[in-house]
Amino acid sequence: MAGPLHGEPFMETRGLTKDDFGRIVSVIDRWWGGPTSALAHPLFVYELGDDALVVEDGDRIVGFLLGFVTAAGIGYIHLVGIDNEHRRRGVGRRLYESFTARVRERGARRIKAITTPGNQGSIEFHRALGYGVELVSDYAGPGRDRYVFVRDLPAG
Repeated sequence: MAGPLHGEPFMETRGLTKDDFGRIVSVIDRWWGGPTSALAHPLFVYELGDDALVVEDGDRIVGFLLGFVTAAGIGYIHLVGIDNEHRRRGVGRRLYESFTARVRERGARRIKAITTPGNQGSIEFHRALGYGVELVSDYAGPGRDRYVFVRDLPAG
């Protein structure tokens, strides 16, 4: 999905490459405001990269989505990052729409993502995109609750 976005200059959404991965690891801690780079595992390039995406503004990566289709046919969004200067400009929505289209073509009928309690921006974003939201106790291990977002995809 390429082209002007909400009056913004031309941005391109495309698949993730190994070079992109290195660029993402170099900025993710700054974008997230803390140590997060360990969550951006290289398996998203070498093993699961078919559905991982980046958004570029010119030659600069301004957003990424690391996701894949599970064996159960669920499009799972593992990690998303948006450059602080490009937040609230439609980059996240663009990534989610592109990912949804890709995994739907591969047979996924549901999309799933998670976040930590207290990440109100993520909760509001997912609700705005039509995701159901449920707090699941111990989802990530004892004492590690997570909000789980699920959205069914209509057949088509």
